Amino acid sequence: MKIVIPGGTGQVGNILCRHFLAAGDEVVVLTRNPAPRTACRSVQWDGKTLCSWTQELEGADVVINLAGKSVNCRYGKKNRREIMDSRVDSVRAVRRALENAKRPPRVWLQAATATIYAHRFDAPNDEFTGIVGGDEPNAPDTWRFSINVAKAWESAVSESGPLPNTRTVIMRSAMTMSPDRGGIFAHLLGLVRLGFGGRAGKGRQFISWIHEYDFVRAIRFLIDNHEFSGVVNICSPNPLPNSEFIRELRRAWGTKIGLPLMKWMLEVGAFFMRTETELVLKSRRVVPARLLKHGFEFRFPYWLDAARELCARYRPPDMN
Repeated sequence: MKIVIPGGTGQVGNILCRHFLAAGDEVVVLTRNPAPRTACRSVQWDGKTLCSWTQELEGADVVINLAGKSVNCRYGKKNRREIMDSRVDSVRAVRRALENAKRPPRVWLQAATATIYAHRFDAPNDEFTGIVGGDEPNAPDTWRFSINVAKAWESAVSESGPLPNTRTVIMRSAMTMSPDRGGIFAHLLGLVRLGFGGRAGKGRQFISWIHEYDFVRAIRFLIDNHEFSGVVNICSPNPLPNSEFIRELRRAWGTKIGLPLMKWMLEVGAFFMRTETELVLKSRRVVPARLLKHGFEFRFPYWLDAARELCARYRPPDMN
């Protein structure tokens, strides 16, 4: 296949590039800052203007739009505007390009986020009965902002109706866990290795996640199964409370002690790390009902097994 990935230079984009290239596919990454690549081509785009990059969609099989400013930052006015605009503008640009294409891709996979669901402990959020957030009492302003972004992101996909020749899937993804340096797993493992691998806050908040191998397999599954369109949750079927999640990561690495991080400590740390505590304190209890209904089988459905495999690949060879 020929696969075009707008915004494919981040962690998730790199995971997909590795997978598709290993399978023999052609990969084209659309990026603001093209750089020479040994395996996949990179093409200039600004995330909103239709220009020469649109030719890459002609005759392509799949477009996977991952574009959007990282949410791992402080939610000041400038960052809020860039987080929102980078997502909505890129979706609109991809959509206009697909509408104008003579031979558009047969599938458009559009990144979204499981953060759109409500902060809750009582039941998991699936695609059929899940509660979209934004109305939780006493929710911090940063949480409401994230949900507003998620809603606008998805709304831009279909704001002028369905595409006639391209099947569209909205991927509400959880955190993708891979051993790549700089990724979310490396960050969490870093806390464990420093002795701070205890619960965050009260530790009741759920963490939804997916192993990189299951993530790329789910992407293939969505591409190959023509009955999939609309919203799909991409996550493990077994989210865990934060306290259990971090305890099993300690077990996988072989660390017995982890100091808990109180809410005030997280606030101070987030300030100095230029990020927000929402990323660790909001409960994201999300399950992949549609994938399971259609027979998708997870290679790593349980976190302890996934964490052990990821730790083994993260360790230097002489430590294994």
